[in-house]
Amino acid sequence: MKDVIDLDYALAAELIEDIKDDPMGDWFDLPSRFPHYELEKIQEVAARVQKTSDYLVCIGIGGSYLGARAVYEALDLGSTAKCKLLFAGNSMSSRELKKVLKTIDGKDFSINVISKSGTTLEPAIAFRILKKALIDKYGKEEAAKRIIATTDPETGALHDEAKANDYETFDVPLGIGGRYSVLTPVGLFPLAVAGADIDKLLEGARHCKDTQLYDLENSMLISYAFSRFYLYDECGCDVEVLASFEPSLLYFNEWWKQLFGESEGKNKQGIFPASVIYSTDLHSLGQYMQDGRRNIFETFLKFSPEKDPLKIPKVASSDGLEYLENKPMTEVSEKALEATLKAHEAGGISTFTIEVLDPEAENGISELSLGFLIFFFETACAISALLHGVDPFNQPGVERYKKEMFKLLGK
Repeated sequence: MKDVIDLDYALAAELIEDIKDDPMGDWFDLPSRFPHYELEKIQEVAARVQKTSDYLVCIGIGGSYLGARAVYEALDLGSTAKCKLLFAGNSMSSRELKKVLKTIDGKDFSINVISKSGTTLEPAIAFRILKKALIDKYGKEEAAKRIIATTDPETGALHDEAKANDYETFDVPLGIGGRYSVLTPVGLFPLAVAGADIDKLLEGARHCKDTQLYDLENSMLISYAFSRFYLYDECGCDVEVLASFEPSLLYFNEWWKQLFGESEGKNKQGIFPASVIYSTDLHSLGQYMQDGRRNIFETFLKFSPEKDPLKIPKVASSDGLEYLENKPMTEVSEKALEATLKAHEAGGISTFTIEVLDPEAENGISELSLGFLIFFFETACAISALLHGVDPFNQPGVERYKKEMFKLLGK
C-alpha cells in the first residue's frame, strides 16, 4: 500500500511524540527501561511457584489475560511447562469455572489474580471461588502464600486485600492500560512461570522500536498504520481481517481484536477488527472473503519456517496426492498462503503481509518475534486511533453495559 498513498512522515513523528507524552503512554518506552530489579523479582517468584505448583490459575479479563494467553498458546508452552497456566475470570460461565476446578482437583496450584481495582465482576467472582478452593486445600495461612496479586500499586480493593493478607504483589503500572500491558508484570509474570524467555519478549519489542521508528520513511509500521486509515477514510473499508495459517495464533488474534476494538471503536466510527485462521476458515468464510462485500482488507502474519516439519509420507492411498510425497507440510502451507493472497487480491481485497523472521526459532514462532509483533501492533494501533481523532487509551463504552448489569443485579 505504501506506493498508493502519500504518507505524512512529519505527522507520524508528531503522533509518536503525542503517544510518548500521554499519561497512559508509558508502555511505549517500557521495553527499553524495564527495571532490572523487577525482572529479577518476576523470575524469583516464578521459580518459587514452579517448585510448589502444578498449575498457576491466572484470573483476569480483557487485557489482564489476553496478552499472556496469546503468547502462551502461540509458543505452545503448555506442552513443556513445569507449571502450566489455567485461565479463569474471563467470562460469566459456571461451566468454564467448573472445568478449572476439575483440572486442579488433587493437584498443587497457586493463583495470580490480575485486576487494577479488584472489583471487576468476572475476575472478582472467580477469585472468590478459587480462593475458597485454595483455603479449603491448604488452610488460610498457606493459601495466602500461594496468591500473587497483580494490581494497582497505591489503591483499590485488591491492593488493600493483598496488603492486609501479605500476598506477594506486582504492580499494574499507573500509566499503562490493560490492553497495552502484556509486556508488564501483567503478562510477563505468568509467562515466566510457564517457562517463556521474558527477556527475549522485551528484546523483540525493543528491536521493533529501534528498526521501525528510527527511519520512518522505510517503516513497515508507519506504512501499515497510515495505509489502514487511508483504506477506511478514502475507500470505505471498515473491516480489517487478521489472517494467519497457524491455529496456535488464535489467542493472539483475540488480543489483537481487543487492542484495536477498544482503541478505535469510538464516536460511531472506526475499523471493525475481525480474524481468521487459514486454511480452516477458507472452508467456512472463504466464499465471503472471495466474493462478498468489498469493505474488507486483510493483514497476513508470516513467520520463519519450522525447522523440522512433518513430511507427507509415501504410502498406498487413493487420495491422488502422489505429487506431494516427501514434501514438508510447511511448503504446502506456504503455497496455500501465496494462493490465498493472489485469489483475494484478484477478488478486490487490499492486503498487507507482515513477516517476522527469527532464524533461530525451532517452530518458526518465538519470544523475539512475538515481542516484535506486540510492540508493532500497540504502536500502530495508537497512531491509527489518533488519525481517527479518538483517544487510544480509554474505553468509555465498556462502562455502559456494567452500569446496566449492576442495576439488574440489584447493586
